[in-house]
Amino acid sequence: MARRPAKAGGSIARGSGVALGEAVFRSLCEALQAGSYRAGDRLREEEVAQRLKVSRTPVREALGRLAARGFVEPAGGRGLIVRNLDISEVLELYAMREIMEGAAARLAAEHASAPEVDALRDIEQAFVETSRTDAADMARLNRAFHEAICRAARNRYLDNASRELQDWIALLGPTTFTVTGRPSTSHGEHQAIVEAIAARDGDKAEQLARAHIREALRCRLKLLQKQ
Repeated sequence: MARRPAKAGGSIARGSGVALGEAVFRSLCEALQAGSYRAGDRLREEEVAQRLKVSRTPVREALGRLAARGFVEPAGGRGLIVRNLDISEVLELYAMREIMEGAAARLAAEHASAPEVDALRDIEQAFVETSRTDAADMARLNRAFHEAICRAARNRYLDNASRELQDWIALLGPTTFTVTGRPSTSHGEHQAIVEAIAARDGDKAEQLARAHIREALRCRLKLLQKQ
């Protein structure tokens, strides 16, 4: 069965102070995170350039960066395709995610301000209020929650590494919030992590965050078994 055509976002905004190649690269990474591009989708310079309303030169630069990071690979001389991660890569990815999310929660317990803790609670409340049928919106709020913890950790290197890891997670396809029961269990896990951060309990925050990612892996493996 033919795959649906992949779509990126709208045109690239000029005058933002960001080099055009960098802007195209960011746009493609955001499209990966949004699920606009998925494993097996083909990316061609001309099509991406037309969608983003730029020349092919910055698109070629951006695709080269994606290839260097291993997100895309050659497709028989006809453009590039988004990579499909094998099971060993998935396990390695979640192993690193567990370590990094645990470290972020521990550091957030040390450094988070009261407004940052309140912001985490607000994100989680929005997650609860989101329609249980809208897995994509839950995934967006989940990313916002984990990004907020990373910012509160006050470690730029951890923050940058976590953002790159999220790009890899995007290659895995459907969110784990499509697994029955995962939204409610995730909410409980998030609440416990926030309360540990608010209590300045770094040990507990790290343990809870690591357990949260292990449960996410369990759900991810469920999804992979269905593919």
